[in-house]
Amino acid sequence: MNRISNIISKLALPVGIATTAAAYSMYDVNGGERVIIFSRLQGIKRQVVGEGTHFLIPWLEKPIKFNIRTRPRSISTNTGSKDLQMVSLTLRILHRPDVEKIPSIYQSLGLDYDERVLPSISNEVLKSIVAQFDAAELITQREVVSARIRQELSERAQEFHIRLEDVSITHMTFGNDFTKAVEQKQIAQQDAERAKFLVEKAEQERQAAVIRAEGEAEAADFISKALQKAGDGLLLIRRIEASKEIAETLASSPNITYLPNGAKEAQGTNNSLLLNLGR
Repeated sequence: MNRISNIISKLALPVGIATTAAAYSMYDVNGGERVIIFSRLQGIKRQVVGEGTHFLIPWLEKPIKFNIRTRPRSISTNTGSKDLQMVSLTLRILHRPDVEKIPSIYQSLGLDYDERVLPSISNEVLKSIVAQFDAAELITQREVVSARIRQELSERAQEFHIRLEDVSITHMTFGNDFTKAVEQKQIAQQDAERAKFLVEKAEQERQAAVIRAEGEAEAADFISKALQKAGDGLLLIRRIEASKEIAETLASSPNITYLPNGAKEAQGTNNSLLLNLGR
């Protein structure tokens, strides 16, 4: 037993050292990550290590992990439009590093490359693009403005080996003066539409009055010609018809107990109330 214990105690230290060395000589690369190796002898190696378990030389080499997933970032800025209106813009940027250029990115910018680059180039591009449009164009041509920003910002980011998956304007507001001017313009347009409606209504009423007057004139002319042809006969017929209607109304009324002589005669003869009155 003492012999076995001595053997184990002698092997424990070398085994422990070997186990520790093996642990420090292995590293894992997870999905969505890449690794570059820093060597104390060569510096940053140009090789980019993919997913899986890999080996390195302990102490001499150190793994540096890079997140290559697409990540969102919001950038806000205040700038002036072509017509000197203050505009507040917010961009949503989806970005990721160029995998093959990770060693260069780390050497020049470090792991927080997006924090160092994106805010500065975004503000630069935003101010340059917005200054080419006036406030009204920024509203009506928003897609065009977004496309211009996306194109120029992608070109600038590519200089730093950053790929932009998407760039879009998520927020756009203007100063109080412009907002009041837009409201006043809308009110003026509504007043103009209301005035136009009133003018059209008056015109329609005028045309209706003209048509009505022309109809009445034609009717009067027709009646006048008819009277000239018929003489007093037409008037006499109208008076008899009116007298009959009056007599029938009085006869059917419960408040009338007798009919005037003129009304009775109207029912049997050609003499009527209106005829008598006319005489």
